[in-house]
Amino acid sequence: MSAATEPAPAPAPPPAATGSALGQSVRDSMVVAKRNLIRMSRIPEMLLFAVIQPVMFVILFTYVFGGSIQVGGSTSPDVYKNFLMAGIFAQTVTFATAGAGAGIADDMHKGLIDRFRSLPMARGAVLTGRTVADLVQTSITLAVLAVVALIVGWRPGYAEPTNLGKILGGFGLLLLLGYAFTWIGALIGLSVRTPEAATSGGLVWLFPVTFISNAFVDSSRMTPWLRHIADWNPFSATVQACRTLFGDPGVSTSTAWPMQHPVWASLIYSVLIVVVFRTLAVRKYRSATA
Repeated sequence: MSAATEPAPAPAPPPAATGSALGQSVRDSMVVAKRNLIRMSRIPEMLLFAVIQPVMFVILFTYVFGGSIQVGGSTSPDVYKNFLMAGIFAQTVTFATAGAGAGIADDMHKGLIDRFRSLPMARGAVLTGRTVADLVQTSITLAVLAVVALIVGWRPGYAEPTNLGKILGGFGLLLLLGYAFTWIGALIGLSVRTPEAATSGGLVWLFPVTFISNAFVDSSRMTPWLRHIADWNPFSATVQACRTLFGDPGVSTSTAWPMQHPVWASLIYSVLIVVVFRTLAVRKYRSATA
């Protein structure tokens, strides 16, 4: 009599998901961010040039325009120097947008995005990882710029008392604005064919946004129609919030809501920009790589 045949083992169940879709997206984003940070570390001139430009702006505006522009009825170079720095900080974090757009356009042009598509990863992680890496680079640039500003004479609390918490809050708002604008750069990078076009397209809209504002001059001295644009400019809200938190001179007397509540206005503007342009950028990414 033959031995009884043992039943075949049941097939193993499929592996359980290791986490939620959100958790997977976060992990994928961090992997992409790490990849971009390693790439940046291997091309140090990228960070070097990102630092040199804002340092040049600080020196040129401080010593060329200082004493020529009136702030609060004063033409003192020291007053303008402390008035200026919040605007230079904000300009620095927003100009990083052009580099972000060019980097994404370069990845698209080289076919790297197609390779990412072949991997089991969240679609939005490619863009999120890139923007997070750019935020780290912007943070380094901003830290170096703050040291340079202190060297040339910027002093937090020059006009109004402040403290370390408020100063750190001001820099937090700057980084949030820079991150928000990076998503605009991402959308531009996905919408053009070459990195050169992304760089040009990224700068075309940045110049009016940064200069039709309260960054370099007191908006109350502008013509009425231009002053309204400047007062409601999201860029101006962050500059005004930083001046308030840093205790810098030039706090606006405008009755426009963003100028009366600059910290809240800066937060609201930045969050809205992230929500709107991240949605548009991810949608464009999916259609561009479909």
